[in-house]
Amino acid sequence: MRNLLLLSAMRVTACSSTAVIRSSDPDSRIYVNGEYMGTGHAHYTDQKVEFSKNDVEIRKDGCAAENYSFRRSEEADVGAIVGGILGTVPLLWVAGYKPHHGYDFECVPSSI
Repeated sequence: MRNLLLLSAMRVTACSSTAVIRSSDPDSRIYVNGEYMGTGHAHYTDQKVEFSKNDVEIRKDGCAAENYSFRRSEEADVGAIVGGILGTVPLLWVAGYKPHHGYDFECVPSSI
């Protein structure tokens, strides 16, 4: 029974990956894939498959928006690899995001 619970926990957690996104400007707003995540820094978690792309947009009133992206292929996920070898987790989730993404935001006045 204990092994079944452990395998179930590995299956659920191995599929998700989290990244902390920080902007050098603490007043800037962070959007991931068009969804508002926070001001200055944000936590992003998903269960997308390997190589999925995420678009980051950093905005501030009066400034031009800056765009970045990151993919789910930045770090190996040991739990997912072990689960894939044991056959409990498909190998589509063997990579994850780097734990931290930092972006320098410089306010370039927007041309309205």
